[in-house]
Amino acid sequence: MCLAIPGQIESIDHDTNLAVVGVLGAKRKINTDLLIDETLVEGDWVLIHVGFAMSKISPEYAEEQLRVLEMLGDLDEAKAETEGYTFGSHGESQS
Repeated sequence: MCLAIPGQIESIDHDTNLAVVGVLGAKRKINTDLLIDETLVEGDWVLIHVGFAMSKISPEYAEEQLRVLEMLGDLDEAKAETEGYTFGSHGESQS
């Protein structure tokens, strides 16, 4: 299954278009290149797929999506997907 997972931006580097987000209790680095026309700031929520922010979403929508993932029993799969988010100089993820 392809999952899109809500994450909250904790920090963002607008020069590299990389952000650290909180995703299901873990911190991960994601790419925000696809949202270059959006104004993204710390605290914003984004919908993430394979390490890329796909869209900016409201906190209410993020909460709803997390509830749906939980209801479907897909939280573990979503968390496993976030393990692959690596955009560091040596491929390290932000844990």
